[in-house]
Amino acid sequence: MSTITLSKSDAAGVKTDVVVIGVVKLDGGVALPAGTESVNAAYGGKLVEVLSGLGATGKAGEVTKVPGPKPGKSALLIAVGLGAAPNGALKTEDLRTAAGVGVRAAKTAQSVAFALPTPDAECVRAVAEGALIGRYSFNSYKSEASTDAPGNLIVLTELARNKDAKAALERAEVVADAVHQVRDWVNMPPSDLHPTEFADQVQKLAKDHGVKVEVLDEKALAKGGYGGILGVGQGSTNPPRLVRLSYTPKKPVTHLAFVGKGITFDSGGLSLKTANGMISMKSDMAGAAAVIGATIAIARLGLPVQVTTYAAMAENMPSGSAARPSDVLTMYGGKTVEVLNTDAEGRLVLGDALVRASEDQPDLIIDVATLTGACVIALGTKVAGAFANADTARDRVVDAAIAAGEGMWPLPIPSEMLDKLRSHSKVADLANITGEPWGGALAAAAFLGDFVADGIDWVHLDVAGPAFNDGGPSGYTPTGGTGYAVRTLVELAASAS
Repeated sequence: MSTITLSKSDAAGVKTDVVVIGVVKLDGGVALPAGTESVNAAYGGKLVEVLSGLGATGKAGEVTKVPGPKPGKSALLIAVGLGAAPNGALKTEDLRTAAGVGVRAAKTAQSVAFALPTPDAECVRAVAEGALIGRYSFNSYKSEASTDAPGNLIVLTELARNKDAKAALERAEVVADAVHQVRDWVNMPPSDLHPTEFADQVQKLAKDHGVKVEVLDEKALAKGGYGGILGVGQGSTNPPRLVRLSYTPKKPVTHLAFVGKGITFDSGGLSLKTANGMISMKSDMAGAAAVIGATIAIARLGLPVQVTTYAAMAENMPSGSAARPSDVLTMYGGKTVEVLNTDAEGRLVLGDALVRASEDQPDLIIDVATLTGACVIALGTKVAGAFANADTARDRVVDAAIAAGEGMWPLPIPSEMLDKLRSHSKVADLANITGEPWGGALAAAAFLGDFVADGIDWVHLDVAGPAFNDGGPSGYTPTGGTGYAVRTLVELAASAS
């Protein structure tokens, strides 16, 4: 595990394996941002010329490596492109990304110092977050453990002794821990993280951090009438679970409810996916992992916000006992659903959990789910779709995502979508699909909204794109599980306080 500290040490004199600086893109050249004056002086005031001679352009994410200027000090200087900075202003996300790029570029270095601009505590937090979540690696199943990740990280800043900066560093560490845990869960093979094991791990983690936890097994689910979760899980030898977490501080300023989709593996059920379509389906529990990770982080930070979290866990498998197309499920609360496609299963487990979450009468419900491929087609792999029954609630969550550096875009829930779901079943209250090839993400959101009690604000986040990275690493984002939505949910809770 890496350690991270703040230091007022001079960037040119600090004794680390690597120093990371930023480079700003200008028309026809590059410039050095504030905080690099001593480093530039150590190169005789010629660092811009050196970097330009090596081809540096300042393009965001670009890496240029230069030998350290002083024997016995840092052996390597890594200059990371920050992109253009209109009016000299850098966004916190630019700094977060640059720190992530720098720490990945450092590879086998055991100590890395970051001399990136930190004019305020928010910038300190961005650099620390980028460094910590950028150094993630998942090696649990490698026969030889990698030694690439740097062990000691140092944020060089004049605010090292500042109270707000210290608090910012603490938040960065807590959030990074949560992101790492979520990534670990998402990356685990589904044979090692079936619903029972997932619930057991969450139970232990919650107890370690003083968060109350309740787990409903298959018997309790049947007794309670959770037909959606049971229906999805009935084809697997690994039974489903519903995990409830609750964090209640003294005098909370608001009550948030988080609901997460926890399909630990999605074969599609009898509506079977293609072979290629199944490869990344171990990640179909990323929503549940994110809401759990965020809840633990909020509790560790002691934020004055009550949080009640539901993680609906099941494995969607084909077998003689699996739910069949045209089966009718009686959901928690009594509503009936005709299952016309067993691969539209996430909305079934979420429906149960949303009804249960509504019973707690929170001020706002947010569900997080890798729900539809349609949302990926609409928004790509880096942006989540945000749907809601109230524009003000949706805008709060989107604003939190922007502040946290996570891509999110508002999408509508046309009223006719729910009508189509209702009319598409001739035997139940509604079907789980509309039967049309378009508007899949909108229809899924409309389905979920029908399970939220009247008078409760609700936001649905379809994270099918950004929750799992099938490509190569970039910025602070690794290949595999990304931990998406943890930072947004923590930011939302922090902004409410």
